[in-house]
Parts: sequence; structure tokens; C-alpha cells
Amino acid sequence: MAQKAAPKAVMRAARRAALVTGGAQGIGLATARLLAGRGYEVAIADLDAEAGRESGFFFVRCDVSKEPSVRACAGAVRKRLGRLDALVNNAGIADPVSGPVEKLSLADWNRRIAVGLTGAFLMTKHCAAHLRSSRGAIVNVASTRALQSEPDTEAYAATKGGLVALTHALAISLGPQVRVNCVSPGWIDVSAWKKSKNRKSIRHSKADHLQHPAGRIGRPQDVAELVAFLLGEEAGFITGQNFVVDGGMTRKMIYV
Repeated sequence: MAQKAAPKAVMRAARRAALVTGGAQGIGLATARLLAGRGYEVAIADLDAEAGRESGFFFVRCDVSKEPSVRACAGAVRKRLGRLDALVNNAGIADPVSGPVEKLSLADWNRRIAVGLTGAFLMTKHCAAHLRSSRGAIVNVASTRALQSEPDTEAYAATKGGLVALTHALAISLGPQVRVNCVSPGWIDVSAWKKSKNRKSIRHSKADHLQHPAGRIGRPQDVAELVAFLLGEEAGFITGQNFVVDGGMTRKMIYV
């Protein structure tokens, strides 16, 4: 006797599901597309509704710095996807330069910390139970600026450094059910991964590329590939770690 096909709801729940914050553009969008191509059902959370609608994914408008917004987002994703196996905390304020520390306003400092660091905490808080039940994984997206700096980037550096520390703290607290890792990108050209009205192609100089030991500037796909690996079963013995994706720049001694 032929078996009946499984109900659609059951079939959907059996697929792995991922939530990517800041997923409407840049590294987040590249990650969402790669995960979808690897068989995940993907939801994205982003504050930019225009970019979110363009993404083609199930989109929840969310301010990750505000707990009611995060709580509602986590609930909507769980209801839509039926489960949660992977969380990518990618949301953040992209511009690293906030001006001289003597003129850096407390409001600007707090906003950057709230979006880039508190947002990762809040999203993890409200997704942790679902990730525990699926024995899932989290990847936080920090930056090489957690490890080295240019002038006038205190708020950004503090945010990204905090993400690296939050990663190993969460790995200990949520393990063994949930693995938590971090990736720290260097110079990644996201110009072609923005919403349509801001999308453009930038021609970088040969010197820009060759200052990287890998011979080129990074692409969003470079980061997405590592994120996907860390979320997968192949990375089952890896947790609490920070992985630098920068073409070797943080290993290069530079003398002026």
C-alpha cells in the first residue's frame, strides 16, 4: 500500500530554519541567500522595510535594540517557520567612524551599542528556548575592529569587541544544546548587495586589492560561506570561537 504524503505543515517543520538579523542587505543578505540555497527556510529581521520587501524572504521589521520588537519578531518567525535551528546576529550600524571621542555624544554611543551588542543579546534571549529544542547554533557577526582600530571608532570597536566576548559567554551558558561562534570580517565590499536604489558597482584600485595577503578585497559570500559552515553539523565540535575573515590583513605588519 502506498504511503500518504506527509502534511505540508509537517514537511515544512522538518526543514531546518534560520533567522538572519540585518538580513535585508550586505553580508546578511548574502548569508540568507546562501542558507536558502543549502535547504534552510530563511526569515530575515531588519529595520529597513524597503530593503526587507526587496529581499524575497519572509521579512519581519524589527528594531533589535528594543525588547518588545525582538520578542514579537521571534514569535512571528517561530509561527511562520515552525521551528528555529540557526540564528545569525548580523544587525549593526555599519559606519565605524563616530567622530573624536571628545565630541562623541552619549546618545550616539548608546545607539551603536544598543543595535550591535544589546540586539544580539535580546535576539538570543528570545530565541534560546527554540534553539535549545532543536540543538541549533548561533553565529554572531563582529569585525576585525574588535582586534585593531583606526582613529575615532570607539563605539564601533566596543560593540564588536563586546560581541566577541558575548560569544564565548553564550557558548558556555547555552552548551551543549546550542553552539555559539563568531565571525569577524575585515574589508568586505557590500556595494552590490544593497537595496536597489543604493546599489552600485565600485571599482577598487589594484593597490586596494594587493594590500591584502589574499590578493583581493572580501566579498559578502566569503563571510556567508563561513557562517553556513559554523551553523552546520560539520562544525559540531566548534563553539565559543571567533573566526577572522579578512584576507590576512590582521596578520600583516605595516610600517609607514
